[in-house]
Amino acid sequence: MTSQSGNGKEHVTETPDVSHIKNVDVTYEHSDISIGGVLKFIIGLTVMAIVVQVLIWGMFRVLNAQEDKNDPKPGPMALSETERLPPEPRLQAGKGYSVEGQNLELKEPEAELKVVRQKWKDVLEHGPVDDKGQHYGMPIEEAKKKIVEQGLPARGDRETGGGGDREKK
Repeated sequence: MTSQSGNGKEHVTETPDVSHIKNVDVTYEHSDISIGGVLKFIIGLTVMAIVVQVLIWGMFRVLNAQEDKNDPKPGPMALSETERLPPEPRLQAGKGYSVEGQNLELKEPEAELKVVRQKWKDVLEHGPVDDKGQHYGMPIEEAKKKIVEQGLPARGDRETGGGGDREKK
């Protein structure tokens, strides 16, 4: 059913059925759009965007250099970097945070645990360290071997003079 106006003609806005027309040589209407023009536009837009980014980067470098020259020198009463740090103990990942002389300022939270575990491992393998950095005593593994070789003193019975707390019944 087609809509017709009063004069008997089909309505102007209706599209005729052209589904039966097939043309494999033409996939789009060449007069509608130019692929070369679109590609040139995209390439030109990309090049211009890169040029603008480089110009802005250079401008900010120049402006930062000018601002650095105009910064006033700190006064004689200004605190130094180390004087501005908060008192110990400092928060993990905070400014000036260190463990065993290793700066852990911008490290992951587990960095402190790694340092402490490495220190414990060193003590277990090589023995404790004194203030001068010298190892004293002996590692636990060596102490265990020595005790096994010598043998532990056994608690003797009361009759043999051993030091037991229990009385014989």
